[in-house]
Amino acid sequence: MNGYRHDLWEIASGRHGVVTIAEAEDAGVPAVEVRKLAHRGALRSYGKGVYVHLSVPMTEFTQAAVAVALAGPGAFLQREAVFDLLGLGQFNPHRIMVGTRRRVRRVMPEWVELEQRMDVADEDLTHYEGVPSTTVGRALSDIRGRMPWNRWKSLVDQAHRRDLIGDCEAIDPKNGRHLT
Repeated sequence: MNGYRHDLWEIASGRHGVVTIAEAEDAGVPAVEVRKLAHRGALRSYGKGVYVHLSVPMTEFTQAAVAVALAGPGAFLQREAVFDLLGLGQFNPHRIMVGTRRRVRRVMPEWVELEQRMDVADEDLTHYEGVPSTTVGRALSDIRGRMPWNRWKSLVDQAHRRDLIGDCEAIDPKNGRHLT
């Protein structure tokens, strides 16, 4: 591998195989060359300037990384998608839930659910496995009323045992008592 294909491989290898036109151009690879490589079968296009490099092994995080890239800059995983990414609880969502704090007009694939989230603060955002996401604490808060109490408590316990939330986040929002 040499030239542009190798440059794109370098980008994609650190992002679960995903590369965007913007990242390629930042690395000095013209957009037309990215499209040529896709046409030749080195990249798979997901549309909206998002590609997966076929020489980079896909991981269990590739689809989540693609979903966030499709939503554009500033997008992040949210709610159940965060737990699914981290292997917390028993989630198998039909759609990957992606949030963004800006307006996105593009049509997303059927397997991505995009929601505008102006209520998510900077301190509620992080990266897990290199994929932008809300923090586990924020995701727990977002789904609290959408699932049975005992399942939510079990999720809190798992997150606490794996040090994904601190003691102050493992508090029942109804009565202020520690859950762990």
